[in-house]
Amino acid sequence: MKAWIYNECGGVEVLKFESEVAVPEVKDDQVLNKVVAAAINPVDYKRRFRLFKAVDSPHPFLCYDVAGVVVKLGSQVKFLNEGDEVYGDVNEKPMVHEPPKRFGSLAEYTPVEERLLALKPKSLDFAQAARLPITLIRLLIVIAAIHNFEIHQIDVKTVFLNGGASGVRSLVIQLAKQVFGASKLVDTSSTGKLEFLKSLGTNLALDYTKENFEDLLEKFDVVYDALGGIHTFVYFL
Repeated sequence: MKAWIYNECGGVEVLKFESEVAVPEVKDDQVLNKVVAAAINPVDYKRRFRLFKAVDSPHPFLCYDVAGVVVKLGSQVKFLNEGDEVYGDVNEKPMVHEPPKRFGSLAEYTPVEERLLALKPKSLDFAQAARLPITLIRLLIVIAAIHNFEIHQIDVKTVFLNGGASGVRSLVIQLAKQVFGASKLVDTSSTGKLEFLKSLGTNLALDYTKENFEDLLEKFDVVYDALGGIHTFVYFL
């Protein structure tokens, strides 16, 4: 099969496209997924630069998020069948400092544990589905936080997002407006993405290349800082 690999850590120059890689075997609890689409996340380049030095190997195949078709079943697979269109994350804990699997999703075939896959919604194409797995994991953290606010009877009516045009943040906008009923949502982004934010439900989209969010005088029930950094953290407190 064809696959992207890297044999040493570093920038994009270490990536190699191989055309004669053996198709991996599946373990008892895995299915073999014929990859139709794969997505790249920040964790992928962090692995490639070996930022998790204690556990990273310079030899893994690339990427976590995947969407494709099941072509082979392990002996203990119970719920999926050959021909199923699925999507998921090939690593159970992609966001923690554990060794990545040898086989990632940037290949023609990848073995994945059945429990890490779900049937692809028919309303999504493969490329759309491949974008979601790690993004949804991060979104669950946000949902848990907002749910904790509700338990303590804290209103979630006004929300400020610092940087809202990426995968996770664009979902947070929709979650805040459509699920939790936020009446006002303010967001920051670059010039080219302002209209996109408004289309998702943002009431006020600030162009951070021209405006400073620190000039906002009002307070918000919830602040989601998607960019991080000690400066913004102290300011939001």
